Amino acid sequence: LLVGGSMMYVDAVCKGIDEIPTIDAETRELMRRKYEAEGLECLCAELKLLDPSYYKVVDLKNPKRIIHALEICYMTGKTYTSFRNRQERLRPFNILKIGLIRNREELYERINHRVDAMIQGGLLEEAKAVYPYRQLNSLNTVGYKELFKYFDGEWDLPFAVEKIKRNSRIYSRKQVTWFKHDENIQWFHPEQEQEIEEYLDRNLRD
Repeated sequence: LLVGGSMMYVDAVCKGIDEIPTIDAETRELMRRKYEAEGLECLCAELKLLDPSYYKVVDLKNPKRIIHALEICYMTGKTYTSFRNRQERLRPFNILKIGLIRNREELYERINHRVDAMIQGGLLEEAKAVYPYRQLNSLNTVGYKELFKYFDGEWDLPFAVEKIKRNSRIYSRKQVTWFKHDENIQWFHPEQEQEIEEYLDRNLRD
């Protein structure tokens, strides 16, 4: 049973790992210089031109993923998406996918409440503990990066919290867009427990 996980992780488990080319040193150095000279915004604009499909789903605030996708485009002359969409590999298990979805108003309300609960539950103190390591890419995530700006004095706390809510809502939209492309997912509202059980019973009977 696999619950949650990043979108790419789910794909890796269900479809197998794509054979992404290894980036040569020359291309890696070229993209490093471009990033330092032009900044992330320019690289995102270039990715939109070279690989619009990946641009729609990638985290545009994550320079590591943006740079890697452009490295593939530059080195191979092909889109990063073309390597990720190859034929699925035969998996040694059967897969049954269930998606849980709410209407947008309901989802956004729950996201806002969840962020408030995270703040009350100690997110501020947690972010302060890792603040000295804020340059690490692994900390460039929703929740931490907004509070880092508060610690830097750029934003006040209420504004930072609103930014966390907004960026969480944006990320939720990207998740839905990504998974909606998977025709094998059977979608339910989380409260449709009986329907979910019946669906599982029908499809797991064998």
